[in-house]
Amino acid sequence: MSFLWSLISFVIVIGVLVSVHEYGHFWAARKCGVKVHRFSIGFGKVLWKRTDKLGTEFAVSAIPLGGYVKMLDERNEEVPPELKSRSFNSKSVLQRAFIIAAGPLANFLFAIVAYWVIFVVGMPSLKTVVAEVTPNSIAAAAELEPNTQILAVDGVETPDWESINMALAAKLGDEHLTLTVTPFGEHRTQDKILDIRHWSFDPEKESSFRSLGIQPVTSKIKNILSNVVAGSAADRAGLKIGDELLRVNGEEVKWQTLIDKIQQGKPLKLQVKRQNEILDLTLQPEMKDNRYFAGISPTAEPVNEIYRTELKYGILDALWKGVEKTGQLSLLTVKVIGKLFTGDLSLTNLSGPISIAKGAGVSSSIGFVYFLSFMALISVNLGIMNLFPLPVLDGGHLVFLAAEGIKGKPVSERVQDWCYRIGAALLLTLTVFALFNDFLRL
Repeated sequence: MSFLWSLISFVIVIGVLVSVHEYGHFWAARKCGVKVHRFSIGFGKVLWKRTDKLGTEFAVSAIPLGGYVKMLDERNEEVPPELKSRSFNSKSVLQRAFIIAAGPLANFLFAIVAYWVIFVVGMPSLKTVVAEVTPNSIAAAAELEPNTQILAVDGVETPDWESINMALAAKLGDEHLTLTVTPFGEHRTQDKILDIRHWSFDPEKESSFRSLGIQPVTSKIKNILSNVVAGSAADRAGLKIGDELLRVNGEEVKWQTLIDKIQQGKPLKLQVKRQNEILDLTLQPEMKDNRYFAGISPTAEPVNEIYRTELKYGILDALWKGVEKTGQLSLLTVKVIGKLFTGDLSLTNLSGPISIAKGAGVSSSIGFVYFLSFMALISVNLGIMNLFPLPVLDGGHLVFLAAEGIKGKPVSERVQDWCYRIGAALLLTLTVFALFNDFLRL
């Protein structure tokens, strides 16, 4: 996947979602009779602009990391008497709150529509069937068995592994969680209670369900190498495409076990079959991107059709599923943010624009529905982020309006000014931290 493709995908994602967000503000302002000076996608120097018959300038600016809607406001400019009734500050508290909240609401609405399209078109997926349970794991302690299908996490339906991964991640820091399961192909259900008081995992290295010891049914892995990266640790060890790995440190090879051993970074004694010859080789994993790598890939067989499925519904059912999915994502995002503040989830998990660009590139290269799903996820995150009670964000403005509604008069400009400075500093700190994490992952 090329850098250019990721960049193009990123620009599309940000361009669309910022346009949706700002259009929410714009539409609400027009409905409330507020004059809009400019609707801009991006910040900084204006690259393109057009003015409509109502005098609003629509612009595309140089820095594509946001946008804004500039409205007529007596606090920022001289307003002629005939236009005072069309200024933002002349509107009631409820009207101003509606204009401000319309941006995040537009992002949630976009996610609902996106998921509606996805569920109407259909998204190929794998059934949530457990292939193996890692011995001595949390899942094993809960007596979860292979060939079991996971239906829900704490009562929330999980139709695919992505849903399970996100639902489980939101449980970090809790004491217990309940998996509703059924033997694959049957209809009798039971609950498995997992003790997660001592559970932790790194989302950059593994999925939440694998860290619990749950190995899903996926493509069947053969220990025959389909790729050896030139110049890698495996290449230097003498491994070649077509080699069959028989043993590692004297034990029979299981691919997941091999990955775990590679992550320990210690030299591995490999027994390899090449044609009719048995070879003994030593592999020393190399550190890269804060992880150990070998530079090999196995041969994968397609998943059996009985484990394949498609998330597809009728038009009305798909709409409800879109609402349901957006609600679940919103709740999950709020929970995860809360765990970042409580310390249950490390701040190293914060991601910035570089991670978004990588995700956009990967999802767009897989297919339209996956790219649309990624956009819906980012749209929900954008909507919730803008509702944070920081003065520089929509949520902060809503807090000021709530205070005005209670007091009967606006919060003093001096207090607002200090709040804006503190909010801007906090937001800048989070942005720099997220960018720093992005650079560490490169």
